[in-house]
Amino acid sequence: MSDPATIAYYEDNAPRYTLSFGQAPSRHLDAFLDRLEPGSRVLELGCGGGRDSARIRERGFDLDATDGAPAMVRKANERFDVGARAMTFEELDAIAEYDAVWAHACLLHASREELGVFLPAIHRALTPGGWHYASYKLGDGEGRDLLGRLHNFPDRDWIENAYRKAGFALEDVIVFPGQGADGTMRDWIALTVRRASR
Repeated sequence: MSDPATIAYYEDNAPRYTLSFGQAPSRHLDAFLDRLEPGSRVLELGCGGGRDSARIRERGFDLDATDGAPAMVRKANERFDVGARAMTFEELDAIAEYDAVWAHACLLHASREELGVFLPAIHRALTPGGWHYASYKLGDGEGRDLLGRLHNFPDRDWIENAYRKAGFALEDVIVFPGQGADGTMRDWIALTVRRASR
């Protein structure tokens, strides 16, 4: 996530995110983790305040929690002691290192052009047969929300095709209503995809 205004927003609001969203894990997390073998190595992108990180660790997985905003990393570690580290999407250069990549509500901040680079990087980072989850706010074109954060706002066909182009097989796609941090209600899409086993 290279957009300066978006990173600045999360740097400035890290304490609020830790307090507001630190209580319960994401709604799709446990179902995703149920797909994994015990002890699987899980990369979390955009760990934020650490709520999902804590749940991943609690379930016994080998967690590598990351976030592009250093203030969010500090808060996640202060609250949950999950060993989070600062890493932007651009810095992901792992090769077949992770059994799963969890990216709840974070890749939605990548520009559409950047997403065309980040998705193949995630694919490369996964072991054969590895799983990836991501969620996005649906829309009709790249833009900013009321808080000034960049969003790619894809429609369903666009984001599904982006994942196929990156080499993923779509396993489960869910569209659901949700309210963003800026108070706007819109449809979201959650994709669970897999790298081919060969």
